[in-house]
Amino acid sequence: MRESKIHPINVVALCGSLRQGSTTHAALIIALKGAEEAGASVELLDLSNYELIFYGAVDEKSDYPPDVIKLKQKVTEAHGVLLGSPEYHGSFSGVIKNALDLMGSEEFQNKVVGLIGVSGGRMGAGNALSMLRIVCSSLRAWVVPNDVSIARASEAFDENGHLNDPELEMRIRKIGRQVAEYATVMNSDKKANQ
Repeated sequence: MRESKIHPINVVALCGSLRQGSTTHAALIIALKGAEEAGASVELLDLSNYELIFYGAVDEKSDYPPDVIKLKQKVTEAHGVLLGSPEYHGSFSGVIKNALDLMGSEEFQNKVVGLIGVSGGRMGAGNALSMLRIVCSSLRAWVVPNDVSIARASEAFDENGHLNDPELEMRIRKIGRQVAEYATVMNSDKKANQ
């Protein structure tokens, strides 16, 4: 029997689109492949699979439903996080905002975060990415310097979720790799200081 390889670094991705077959989902799958290539174990946390409440719907965190606790735990246990969001009305999606609001610096402090924005228009998702960067800084996360904005997303991907542009695919994979690599460095520093 072969020993299974244990990955020291865990990278999760939060998909800010609930639509089945979304281009945000497809982009995150590519980024997770990059993280995996860098030696991380990976998991896509598709928010459509979680029964989340709106932030503020209950007074006490102890009253959160099980899926909120599960999501918070998965992000807490991760070393790196990829956030993917479509750009809606000049900002990131309410789905990802609510998920982030249900969490806080307890889950994100000193985590390495990579950002991917998807847009139906030709201008890309620059506003969504800028605002996500601000939110992540408020959560005390370390956001990698590069992000990826995918313009005209319906044209960028084929019907199987593959990108038509190899250079764009390389940039998305690189975000995943950077999150895994920076998380490895940050966590090796923590071990050295213990």
